[in-house]
Amino acid sequence: MNSNFIPTKYDVYVDPQRCRLCERCVENCSYGVFRRDRDRILTFPSNCAVCHRCISFCPADAITISRRVVQYRQHPLWDEEAREDIYNQARTGKVILGGMGNAKYYPNIFDRLVLDACQITSPSIDPLREPMETRVYLGKKPKQLKVSGEGNDVCLKTQLTPNLMLETPIMVAHMSYGAVSLNTQLSFARAVRELGTYMGSGEGGLHKALYPYKDNIIVQVASGRFGVKPSYLNRAAAIEIKAGQGAKPGIGGHLPGEKVNADISKTRMMPEGTDAISPAPHHDIYSIEDLAQLVRALKEATNWEKPVFVKIAAVHNAAAVAAGIARADADAVVVDGFRGGTGAAPKVLRDNVGIPIEAAIASIDEKLRKQGIRNEISIIASGGMRNSSDLTKAIALGADAVYVGTAALVAMGCRVCGKCYTGLCPWGIATQREDLVSRLDPERGALQVQNLLTAWTHELKELMGAAGINSIESLRGNRDRLRGYLLDENILDVLDVKTVGA
Repeated sequence: MNSNFIPTKYDVYVDPQRCRLCERCVENCSYGVFRRDRDRILTFPSNCAVCHRCISFCPADAITISRRVVQYRQHPLWDEEAREDIYNQARTGKVILGGMGNAKYYPNIFDRLVLDACQITSPSIDPLREPMETRVYLGKKPKQLKVSGEGNDVCLKTQLTPNLMLETPIMVAHMSYGAVSLNTQLSFARAVRELGTYMGSGEGGLHKALYPYKDNIIVQVASGRFGVKPSYLNRAAAIEIKAGQGAKPGIGGHLPGEKVNADISKTRMMPEGTDAISPAPHHDIYSIEDLAQLVRALKEATNWEKPVFVKIAAVHNAAAVAAGIARADADAVVVDGFRGGTGAAPKVLRDNVGIPIEAAIASIDEKLRKQGIRNEISIIASGGMRNSSDLTKAIALGADAVYVGTAALVAMGCRVCGKCYTGLCPWGIATQREDLVSRLDPERGALQVQNLLTAWTHELKELMGAAGINSIESLRGNRDRLRGYLLDENILDVLDVKTVGA
């Protein structure tokens, strides 16, 4: 008898009347749920990750997956999740891992913010008939411009720093080669090049197949420094220093050695088959002064031609840290909320550390404005952007642009099953197995990501037009266009947003 037995979560049923015994479910399931036994298909539902691959490829529509309801004695403190976590750890003695972002049922602040619309006295704008400016420039902006000359013969005397120009304020977040497949990165690269925006390389170096897309890639420098060399830095539009991540603030990263094949080994510049471990801190950064030294070193290595961003997790003192980053000569701060995705993180950190992205954006924007340095740095928000209304509200709270990660994966077929760390992704996204990687066609993946971001940009224009706003610059930090619904006074104060009806 196993005292730590955990009931199977799902039932997988194959209708024998419909099943053609084609074995497509057996071929497509990478988790070993199906096996043929003579004239029937056997199922092993305890292996099921609810990835829907079998359902999608069953030609007879014979497969049904349903949640198995097993009643526990109800208790206000010892719920089902708490008990099953204890059973797991009592059996294994290990840290519980989880994928994606924070899975607790905390209130989603975006869902309790509503946008404004014009009525009668102030006309709205029809984006189909009038121009709407969605172009964004990321980087330092001068407080004022100095010019010489007069009339048409004017010369700009102010020296401008390099900025990134985005045709839409949406970028694809950093996901490293190793955490995701090369075909996933190629899909992103082709999509952002078509749209005139950017993708992040992640901390795993830059595969040579991505070199043709270098003008639309932001490379990352993490604590492990994987793949970092002058040619890596110069094959990019910008550089991002990863100091923190929303899904796991305060700890580093870990790519298991079984995922480090020959190709990843070469790209990351590390031995094949060994664990790729990024330490929790950068061992050359223990102060804002140390950060400033690394920022300037990266700029010097790229002849001062590339903007340098710094990524932090959204934590309690994020605003103060962002102000320090602005003074460290960085061009943008990337703030990642606690709903930001990841391939794997300790569940205890993922669900209990960090703060919502909404509060982080507003507090950082407010701090920089009060200190008179808002123009010195751009704010890029990431972590839990599910749709166009989320990103519109993020910009209204103070962000210049947003990163989307999980949404881009879902566009390519991801079912958010949270099993990325197993390396068995049946959709070819978060895996290095060649037979699984080949299932993701980069051309089709790119088209689907491109379609998603195009649709979101159209909807962003509609929301701006309804509010009588015709440019991102006018929307950015315009919190008067937001109202809080069912938010308490303290949260409204942090967001600097009025309640509905005010």
